[in-house]
Amino acid sequence: MRLRSALAAATGAALLLITAPGSASAADGQFRYTYRTSDGYEAVGFLNNPESGTCINLQGPGSEPGSAAYAPKNRTNATAVVFLEADCSGDAFYSLRPGGGASDRLLVRSVVFS
Repeated sequence: MRLRSALAAATGAALLLITAPGSASAADGQFRYTYRTSDGYEAVGFLNNPESGTCINLQGPGSEPGSAAYAPKNRTNATAVVFLEADCSGDAFYSLRPGGGASDRLLVRSVVFS
C-alpha cells in the first residue's frame, strides 16, 4: 500500500513539474535612451520588460551617421550590453549593470539583456 501511495505522489509531482509554466525570459523594468528625431528634436525611447538573450534594435535612431541613440539608462534587473551598430554588431559597452546608465557620449543602436 505504501509503495502505491509513494508512486502516486511521485507521479503527481512529476506531472506538476512538467505542466508548470517556466520562468519568463525577460528583464523586469525599463531601458531608456535619448535620440534626435528627424526634425532635430530630442526624444526619449524606452523598452518595457525587454526579452533576454535577444538582440533589440532601438527604435528612433536612423541609419544615417550621427543618428545613434545616446545616454542609455538601464532600469531593468538584468545586465544590458549596448552596441554602436544595429543587430548587436560592432563595438560593445558592457558596464550597464542593473540600475546603471551612461553619459551622452555613449552612442548606441542596439542592445541585448542577460
